[in-house]
Amino acid sequence: MKKQLRLSFLMCVLVAMGLTAPAGAASLWDDRTNWLADARPSRVGDIVTVLINERTDAKDEATMDVQKSSSNSVSDGTGILSFIRSLSLTTSNTSAGDGSVERKHHATGTVACLVTEVLPNGNLVIEGTRDVRTSDEILQFQIIGVIRPQDVNSDNQINSSLIANAELAVKGRGIISRTQKPGVVTQVLQAVF
Repeated sequence: MKKQLRLSFLMCVLVAMGLTAPAGAASLWDDRTNWLADARPSRVGDIVTVLINERTDAKDEATMDVQKSSSNSVSDGTGILSFIRSLSLTTSNTSAGDGSVERKHHATGTVACLVTEVLPNGNLVIEGTRDVRTSDEILQFQIIGVIRPQDVNSDNQINSSLIANAELAVKGRGIISRTQKPGVVTQVLQAVF
């Protein structure tokens, strides 16, 4: 009897909840998800993750050898020019120089970029920045460029080497950047000389 009474009470509660609550079941299926197609960026405001892995090695060398010599002479004068004594001038200039410049850069990082423009051919203009703060130094990655939507992988990522007209800037602000910058006097001397 107690069991039937509990069951009846439970049924009443369930019926009362069903009458007062709006009818609608939660579904595990999300109607906005397209299971057949990749969600590649295609509109202004879409986000693309750029995997930055840039390495630059440049080396310039130059060698210069310049030699210049000249010789002039005047012999003793004759006749009315007898007062001219023998005169000889010799000059010689030799210059040699070697120059070498070697630069290496390596930048690695990840930047989430926004699509800022869709070009008529379907390519996308992207732009993004990322600031990384370490101690009292701020390192900023900035990237701008044009990508093809088909180059974006299924994880919505693109390698920086696939970006056309890429402008990648890595800037630092803080104590280290200030100490690496020459002082005012050094800058003036470098500008003059």
